Amino acid sequence: MDISHTSWPFFEESHREFAAKFSKWCGAAFGPRTRGTDVSSVEKHEHDARATDEYQRSRKIVKALGEAGWLRNCVIAPHGGSREKLDVRTLCLSRETLAFCDGLADFAFAMQGLGAGPVSIFGTEAQRAKYLPRVASGEWVAAFALSEEAAGSDPSAMAVSAAKDGSDYVLSGEKMWISNAGIADFYSVFARTGEGPGTKGISAFVVGADANGLTVPERIEVISPHPLGKVRFDGVRVSAEALVGKPGEGFKVAMGTLDVFRSTVAAAALGFARRALHESIAHANSREVFGQKLCEFQMTQDKIADMATEVDASALLVYRSAWLKDSGADRITRESSMAKYYATEAAQRVIDKAVQLFGGRGVVSGEVVERLYRDIRPLRIYEGTSEIQKVVIARQTLR
Repeated sequence: MDISHTSWPFFEESHREFAAKFSKWCGAAFGPRTRGTDVSSVEKHEHDARATDEYQRSRKIVKALGEAGWLRNCVIAPHGGSREKLDVRTLCLSRETLAFCDGLADFAFAMQGLGAGPVSIFGTEAQRAKYLPRVASGEWVAAFALSEEAAGSDPSAMAVSAAKDGSDYVLSGEKMWISNAGIADFYSVFARTGEGPGTKGISAFVVGADANGLTVPERIEVISPHPLGKVRFDGVRVSAEALVGKPGEGFKVAMGTLDVFRSTVAAAALGFARRALHESIAHANSREVFGQKLCEFQMTQDKIADMATEVDASALLVYRSAWLKDSGADRITRESSMAKYYATEAAQRVIDKAVQLFGGRGVVSGEVVERLYRDIRPLRIYEGTSEIQKVVIARQTLR
């Protein structure tokens, strides 16, 4: 992947060194990613996205990332992490690079950070000592359980409850659209404890996957395959030590975590867009049409110009947001929402142009741009739809 943008003033020398090393490692671990040559050092079986069991492959990727030390960037020191605070620029560079190489690898990395995020940012020392080293090593897979069937963009509609019973809590209800459902070793769970109305009565818990009454009754198949499913809590009893943060402050925990990781979703979209541009340039320079190279047509140049501009504009928004957070900003709600909204929508446009430039090849199952076309679509929905991001941006701007 082209990492020349790390020369921008948003980055320090440590980020440039990291990007160079990580890009090289990813190229060896996940490449080449061209049709018919989809075998990598991470998994030795064929990587047809529709045929591979993404549940098994996700675990292999997590293990490989952990063994190589890259997951140390997903948690904090001294509990297995590389820094005392999560460095958002490093997280964004990681996701951009992984998305460029392999969509499922990006997902696997992202969920280790997001799933463990509440513990890293709001957890007790005991919680951090128990969970974070195992996340960093790749021994344990993490999950973030916020959404429900009737409570996606609106957490105030959350129905999963955590009733107080002595010093314990008893969780009941179902979570929906939960990434890593079925392979996670623990879940960061948000449930209604009733301290107040709406979002004021939600608390956060860390719950082991082996807890009595916790089941995954349904796997959900989606266009860009990754572990996704429904998680059921049937009288799951947890001790007060499982509470992350204070009772009734679960919404604060969720939003504080998403505020850090929302920029990384934009970075993943940037990685997908950058790969689409990379593939398009190579194709336009080699494909001959009507006696000349495809790149010599003005309509092709028009597309390439739009794609290159949208990639750079996305990168500027992504790394402004990340730099602000790393520089000590308490909240970057407006900036991270701008980055997430623009980068995901722009990546959709860039990839659509790439598919068009490839013509018939662009819609053949297994082609790089065809996979990118499926990979990008969910990013405009999860961790806040584009429509929700616009609402957030407008409210923050008006305020």
